[in-house]
Amino acid sequence: MISLKNVTCSLGGQVVLNSVNLTVKSGEAVLLTGANGSGKTTLLRLLNGLVFPVSGEYRFQGELITASALRRHRLAKAFHQRLGYVWQNPDAQLFCASVAEELAFGPWQMGLTAAEVQQRADDALAMFALEKLRDKPPYALSGGEKRRVALAAIFTMNPVAWTLDEPESYLDAPGRQQLAAFLQELQAAGKTLIIATHHPELFAELDGCELQLADGHIAAGRFATDWEIF
Repeated sequence: MISLKNVTCSLGGQVVLNSVNLTVKSGEAVLLTGANGSGKTTLLRLLNGLVFPVSGEYRFQGELITASALRRHRLAKAFHQRLGYVWQNPDAQLFCASVAEELAFGPWQMGLTAAEVQQRADDALAMFALEKLRDKPPYALSGGEKRRVALAAIFTMNPVAWTLDEPESYLDAPGRQQLAAFLQELQAAGKTLIIATHHPELFAELDGCELQLADGHIAAGRFATDWEIF
């Protein structure tokens, strides 16, 4: 599903990702770990077409993803519908006037009917226990509530792959347990998961691997209980 070949990415003249090679198959879960500044967020942004390699190539479901390719409206629309991104800071993701509007925004952009949009929004409100917050503006919510709305907004679009940047942040202990269970359900439904986290133990029940980043490289990987150097 996802393939990076010798990808190097620079931001502000500084190399952030350096010759990264990565293959993720459909239905796999990948945990990205490493210190702050190791390149985790940049890698997620690259996967979502928000930054682009200065060398190497990135393919999603066989399609070469470049800045020029995403200027083609049909490709860009299909790409962003298939790949969901939960941002590290919910305030960077949420922008509508109410929770209900936030959950409806993505399905409207997909061209669904009014009935389909309403059904998806209602399902997400129930799934994430947001019914009492439906008319509230996202900026007025607590950090944990904002996180749930951010997850629900991606849920309404039903992407085949989810990329999540420290999704456990802003959540209390019960909220983190609920998140872990939700991600297990997503993987059981065949979704691909790529999660940047400082708490890999939260997602130990997922079927996949942990990749440790350091200075823009994939330094080590753990599959089950074994470590391999890349």
